[in-house]
Amino acid sequence: MPAPSEHLPADHPLLALLQRHDRVLVVGAPGSGKSTLVRAAAASLAHRNQACHCLSADPGLPAIGPPGAACLGRWQAGDWRLEALAALATLDAARFRLPLVQAVRRLAEQAPVGALLLDAPGVVRGAAGAELLPALAEAASIGALLLLAAEGTPFPLQEECHALGLEAVTLAPEPHVRHPGKRRRRQRRSDDWDAWLASARETVLALPALALTGNAPPRSAPEAWAGRQVGLLDTRGDTLGLGEILALEGDRLRIRTPRLVGRPHALVVRDARRGRDGQLGTARPHASTLGTPAPDDIPAPLKSRDGPRPRADLGTVTAILVNGVYGDPLLHLRLRHQSRSLLFDLGDPGRLPARLAHQVSDVFISHAHFDHIGGFLWLLRSRIGEYPPCRLYGPPGLAEHLQGLVGGILWDRVGEKAPRFEVGELHGERLLRWEIVAGEARPRPLPERPALGGLLHEELGFRVRATILDHGTPVLAFALEPDRQVAVRQERLEDHGWPPGPWLGTLKQHVLAGEGEARVRLPDGTTRTAARLAALLLMTRPGERLVYATDLGDTAANRRRLVALARGARVLFCEAPFLEAEEEQARRTGHLTARACGEIAAAAGVARLVPFHFSRRHITDARRLHDEARLAFTGEAVGDGNSG
Repeated sequence: MPAPSEHLPADHPLLALLQRHDRVLVVGAPGSGKSTLVRAAAASLAHRNQACHCLSADPGLPAIGPPGAACLGRWQAGDWRLEALAALATLDAARFRLPLVQAVRRLAEQAPVGALLLDAPGVVRGAAGAELLPALAEAASIGALLLLAAEGTPFPLQEECHALGLEAVTLAPEPHVRHPGKRRRRQRRSDDWDAWLASARETVLALPALALTGNAPPRSAPEAWAGRQVGLLDTRGDTLGLGEILALEGDRLRIRTPRLVGRPHALVVRDARRGRDGQLGTARPHASTLGTPAPDDIPAPLKSRDGPRPRADLGTVTAILVNGVYGDPLLHLRLRHQSRSLLFDLGDPGRLPARLAHQVSDVFISHAHFDHIGGFLWLLRSRIGEYPPCRLYGPPGLAEHLQGLVGGILWDRVGEKAPRFEVGELHGERLLRWEIVAGEARPRPLPERPALGGLLHEELGFRVRATILDHGTPVLAFALEPDRQVAVRQERLEDHGWPPGPWLGTLKQHVLAGEGEARVRLPDGTTRTAARLAALLLMTRPGERLVYATDLGDTAANRRRLVALARGARVLFCEAPFLEAEEEQARRTGHLTARACGEIAAAAGVARLVPFHFSRRHITDARRLHDEARLAFTGEAVGDGNSG
């Protein structure tokens, strides 16, 4: 590859690609000269008075900015000038593929019109490479690929590249390029990290006031925190900076970080850590977290007075009680294979990362008591910007309550970035709808829709329906009803010699939509009908239903309606605040006893029951609540904090 100061010849393939496409993804194995080539291309464009940006996506040794981040830079005065970064707090692009892709998407959206070169990490083999390449191309709206591969050697991801349908050029690396070796790479990375911290100063943060994301060590092991790299995010999920933890002292986190412009709202902590030798590397998993990795979009378990946080895995959906069995009701439903979440109720959202608010498309609120709707202000603040409207559903009166919360804020500077919401209220079998826009005094009416059988929302993949219960005020219980689940038979895929790729997602979509005659392009360039490929490669099974019910009195009508909604569900999340001996308290406040909770689950024939919303008077004896529920329900497992 050319030296950093050299320009590329006018007819170089990369410059030719940039004449036809604004955004080019440069891919190659480690040590193939990607970053050097990108520098030379930027210098060549600058010589022609053309601007060029680079999005460096290798957190282990980025060409721009500090390690542990994806970085966006502009070529200026013979070098890259850092313009934005997205903290990852890891050096491992292969292991943390989803956070990397999300970071690239965020930075690519910030890049101005013009030439953008995406310098990909050197992950070009195995499942990680096969997944990362198309995801990066899609996230950055790439128009063409430049592949660095030795002559006579097929590029490892050739089929995946072909499946993308983008213009691709393969170029042999320059003969003199070599992989720097692990030792030199580690030293260069550590030098870059030290340079980033050259102007750092010590800052003390109150950990309980911050949302925590990633896979941080347990707080009970402060020695595992020292030396960790940490990303500091604002309320929108944008990165304010990167720092290094000096010590965790109780709830006080001492860090070194360059001067921050803004107040941190959340921290990203993964596995980048300075070792005893002073060099930045990847920390070994802490002993207490082995075997229990925490996905980036699901908060890591914390020791708290909210108790265990049960979760349920339902194929295409993962659900977790964010605030445990004692805290404010908030069920986070993560849609797998999508950067998207649903929420049932909106209690205290302090454990959710701010950027998750951008991924929430629909919120289903049982009723407007504070512990079920108080987190709306978090959602409201996080969606200031150019985001599509978030949909909220609930009982009659919800729109008025939400408009009141929005109207309590001064919106004189928000302009076109005002948060927008579409609100639907279930009135019998009609859904009355409004649009709420921050800064406007009244909701705008929207056309009402039928809601037969309580159907609130329906799309390809799932439906959500509700039933109205009585808590002294109308309360909704919700059922998530996924369509049939489609899975790939890996052994058959291998038998046919077809590599995985985006074409499989296209095939699944056609199958779920009933489009059997649609043609799907295979990695070898041929096409077949979706029906034929489904018979060869896919297996289907019924979707597994999830039901959520809280804050309902123990009445015959409530039991009848909830049993009908939950009949045959895979899992029922149901409130159980009181013991049977406290039946009078339950009746007076419009709640269930644990025994009533178990009886409803048994009558509905659910496979698994997750009792929650326990009264804090039972903070030390939750076992009694579980035991009472078990007296009536003998199903698979009673919500004891294990996965379902």
